[in-house]
Amino acid sequence: MNRSPLPSVAFATCAVIWGSTFLAIRVGNDALPALWACTLRLAFAALVLAVIQVTTRQPWPKGEALKAACLYGFFEFGLGLPLLYWGEKVVPSGLAAVLYAICPISAMIVAKAMGIEQWTATKFGAAVVAFLGVAIIFWRELLSGASPAGIAAIIIAAFAAPIAGLMLQRGPRQGAIGVNAVAALVGLPFSVVGSLMLGESHPLPAAVSQWFPVAYLAIMSSVVAFGLFAWLMNHWRATTVSFLGVIVPVIAVVVGAVFRNERFAPGALLGAAVVIVGVVAALRSGTTHLESVPEAA
Repeated sequence: MNRSPLPSVAFATCAVIWGSTFLAIRVGNDALPALWACTLRLAFAALVLAVIQVTTRQPWPKGEALKAACLYGFFEFGLGLPLLYWGEKVVPSGLAAVLYAICPISAMIVAKAMGIEQWTATKFGAAVVAFLGVAIIFWRELLSGASPAGIAAIIIAAFAAPIAGLMLQRGPRQGAIGVNAVAALVGLPFSVVGSLMLGESHPLPAAVSQWFPVAYLAIMSSVVAFGLFAWLMNHWRATTVSFLGVIVPVIAVVVGAVFRNERFAPGALLGAAVVIVGVVAALRSGTTHLESVPEAA
């Protein structure tokens, strides 16, 4: 039976957009305090998404769908995104994306713990390889003076992202715009509180260097890419969607090297290669398409 190409197109679009957003976050952090930039992005994205939702008269999530959207918002935008912004204050964008490549592995770990999917010996071995690569990166970057807290923050964010996807997938199927509008609103206060706790200043963007990263990330990533991601979670398994974690770092490394002359610490490139090999091996035998997902109420 022929399958629609739309999920593959959505997957590719997400990869391209998110491959550039790691650099955009890093550039934005040069112009604004990290969690304040994250706050502005979420606020702008929530406004745009809400306007689209109201204008198109789509139903808002309710009941179990609303619960799933809130859990998705907490893990994706309340926990993972602020940690990523904060971590990228001290971690190069390409390296941050490579560390984020463990998303498929963390998705399998969480899915196993939730009883959603079973592990095979191949997947377990691939996970060990991927985390060996992370250990190599961690060790080489620390020897070069990198921040262990920054690296740890990004690794935690890489676990939060697939948990968010699994929370969304366990709920009823729902529209991508509404679920991301709710999720952005759920994540917003956590970013605000984090910014206040860090004692950040809160200037409103004035120069192009300040407002452009916020606008780009809000529209292209939070609205377009996350909208496609939520839609894709209705069609593919969460562990397969997490294969984005393999494609995105390749794009991010190239973009970071070209536009910011970013370089890994000596030997860390080996760790990056090991991570990618482990993740690819873990996902080679995975089931791609989702058999059935209940409709939203």
